[in-house]
Amino acid sequence: MEVITTHVNADFDCVGSMVAAKMLYPDALLVFSGAQEKGVRDFFQKGLHPEISFARIKDIDLSAITRLIVVDCQHSSRLAKFGELAKAGGVELHIYDHHPTSSGDLNAVGGVIRPCGSTTTILGTILMERGIEVTASQATLMMLGIHEDTGNLTFPSTTAEDYAVASWLLERGAQLNEVADSIGRELTAEQVSLLNTLLTSLKTSSLKGVDVSVAHASVDRYVGDIAQLAHMIRDMENLQVLFLVVGMQDRVFVIARSRIPEVRVGEILKELGGGGHATAASATVRGFTLIQVLEQLEAVLRKRVDPIRVARNIMSSPVKTLPPDCTIEQARERLVRYNVSAMPVVSGGEVVGIISRKTVEKALYHNLNGVPISDYMHSEFYVAAPDTPISEIQNYMVGGDSRLVPVLSDKKLLGVITRTDLLRYSLGSEAIYDLSRDAIQVKNREVEALMKKALPKRSVQILHDLGNTGDMLDLAVYAVGGFVRDLLLGQENADLDVTVDGDGILFAETFAASHGCRVKSHEKFGTAVIVFPDGFKIDVASTRLEYYVSPGALPTVERSSLKMDLYRRDFTVNTLAISLNAPSFGKLIDYFGAYRDLQAKVIRVLHNLSFVEDPTRVFRAIRFEQRLGFKIAKHTEDLIKTAVKMDFLVKLGGRRLLSELVQILKEKEPINGVARMASLGLLRFIHPGLELTPELQGALEEVRYVVSWFDLLYLERPYERWAVYFLALCERLAQEQFLDTCTRLAVSEHYRERLAEMRRQGEELVGPMERKLARGEQVENSEIYFTLRGLPVEILLYQMAKSSSSEVKRCISLYFTKLHGTRPLLKGEDLKQLGVKPGPLFREVLDVVLSARLNGKVSSKEDETALVRKLLS
Repeated sequence: MEVITTHVNADFDCVGSMVAAKMLYPDALLVFSGAQEKGVRDFFQKGLHPEISFARIKDIDLSAITRLIVVDCQHSSRLAKFGELAKAGGVELHIYDHHPTSSGDLNAVGGVIRPCGSTTTILGTILMERGIEVTASQATLMMLGIHEDTGNLTFPSTTAEDYAVASWLLERGAQLNEVADSIGRELTAEQVSLLNTLLTSLKTSSLKGVDVSVAHASVDRYVGDIAQLAHMIRDMENLQVLFLVVGMQDRVFVIARSRIPEVRVGEILKELGGGGHATAASATVRGFTLIQVLEQLEAVLRKRVDPIRVARNIMSSPVKTLPPDCTIEQARERLVRYNVSAMPVVSGGEVVGIISRKTVEKALYHNLNGVPISDYMHSEFYVAAPDTPISEIQNYMVGGDSRLVPVLSDKKLLGVITRTDLLRYSLGSEAIYDLSRDAIQVKNREVEALMKKALPKRSVQILHDLGNTGDMLDLAVYAVGGFVRDLLLGQENADLDVTVDGDGILFAETFAASHGCRVKSHEKFGTAVIVFPDGFKIDVASTRLEYYVSPGALPTVERSSLKMDLYRRDFTVNTLAISLNAPSFGKLIDYFGAYRDLQAKVIRVLHNLSFVEDPTRVFRAIRFEQRLGFKIAKHTEDLIKTAVKMDFLVKLGGRRLLSELVQILKEKEPINGVARMASLGLLRFIHPGLELTPELQGALEEVRYVVSWFDLLYLERPYERWAVYFLALCERLAQEQFLDTCTRLAVSEHYRERLAEMRRQGEELVGPMERKLARGEQVENSEIYFTLRGLPVEILLYQMAKSSSSEVKRCISLYFTKLHGTRPLLKGEDLKQLGVKPGPLFREVLDVVLSARLNGKVSSKEDETALVRKLLS
């Protein structure tokens, strides 16, 4: 006799696997070894699929079994009576399982054991390969198994094979509505109560740099489908690793889920008598109390959770160094320039000492400015190798009060580890964000899934291609800046900036050569632009740092590490990076609490001298605050007020100031930006006479209304939107003051004259028409047309907004919507045939005809011809 069975508390993957195995062993009986999960029991109680029959274990003569086919299990303890039979070795044992081969104590002579999303998938693949057809009912039961164990094909353990078998089953009539009804079931009252207890007890601890979460509960009756609760808690709390420990009656159930390779839960629960995947596992423990099991689990975790984190994993590189003959004064300048607390001292390529800022400051206090640092550097210091455990470095730095440890390989300086590096590691890693007291992690897969959801397929492929190029060149590649910020905020941003930890120009040229692109490079700054055939561009830069010789000056650029590259940016929310290299694709890197500030919706500078070094950041802070709907952090706002009070913005070049002003006026709601500038006292840097009076506020509101109206017309007439707001902003300034403002802002001479001409023309041409309308006189369409046709769109919109006359607004509106673009039907050749000689008369005649058409006196070519003949006579 042949029997197909599975583990106790059978789930849908067990059912689907048994149904599939029945088609490979048609003479075998389907027999559950014990109870089923509640969802499975409810499913069969509905009377669905009556053609699938199961025998009862009590009706089976165990001694008559010659072959035992076990699905979704490799451990005898989970098979009840069948387990004893299988372990005794008196039957031919076949096992089909998607858990690792180390998941149990049974040795099979047949079957298939290999990693996959579900056991049903393994058996389904065999059916596909052998050409065995399945009914719609069988396909539905198998589809249930695949969807349950893969989380509807979304769990990390899901493979392409799971999708392939699911597709094959769907083609054979699998009913997805039945799958959804059975797997997407609501929680029972008992499950809700248990879920609440588990959430109350949930505790997250950092174990060797990894966040491990454990929740426990004890109930007096059996509650089914704890695995469903594990998935819910993991997703609700966004956990890396979760263990649920639940005592029920005479046993303790342990369910584990892991999203990180450092914690392989299958191996951990094997020591508790269970098993499973690296990402999902379970165990049933008898003979121990809940407290005892929790103690066992803690001991196993301390032994098993041991991510290999060594010096090379957290060191900063490349390293800024000092020569031994450098003076104390020079060392101070370098330490301040790069904002570090200590530097290695290198001579002949070897590290000979460490000099700290604390030592330098003491030496300066004692007037030792010109003494070489070799006299006072630390010549005895700890050195780490790339593979030195971080715990060893940590013990040294804490116990020895050291600020910096050099990492050497064959006496060559590879990097350094600072106290900041260690602190970040002890809190979790670059990708951990301390949002209150608990820490959460944005996982690689979540960021990758966000990319796939938010970006076009082509963009996602380009990101992968960039990472592959980096892998080929052994260069770390990152997407950085606003692209990452807006991706996490769910906002569209097609401007892709890439930073390469190495030669960015070489990277760009290599990528371009293999993807049919061209490159524009800038050797001085180590930057390049990759230009695709369709014009799409990617900005590439080598990791670098910046320092400022004086307030407001342009920065000096030097090659540096990713951390220092991100540190040079303006605000924390712009310091995020995403790794693009294949092994770490999607890893979110956050050195400066950017994710926390995104969640809190605040704009924060990275250091207190940020606005001193680059005052233009004042305007960028306002721009990002308004664009993102954030709030400038209080301390950052205080720093802005200090920069304004100390007149650091006076030192800005006019061109840089104009650029920032234009960017604010180009925003969707520029008035809010102008109001914020006024509240911080910034308008006086544009012109001392500028104030945001109620009248100016009203003028700007009128501009917003007018440009919004114009944009909705979709006339495809290009114009500088910011210039309309700029004209309104300077409305109260006299012409001479306006020209002074343009000069202060370094507006190009050509554009300065154009803006001034706009103001003059508006007054000279629109003014008379406004006065005529005010007197109640009629203005014909032709007069409107010939008055306005020479004016730029910007001045027309400005005059439309500025005018208090509804009639003037109507005239300009009529010009835009109907009159502009009106032309006579007669052409030059027609006039020649009518006897008009070429020359100035041509234009006069056509203008008369155009006036008649504009005023509705002619409507056809025949009417125009008759009018010309009348004129000639």
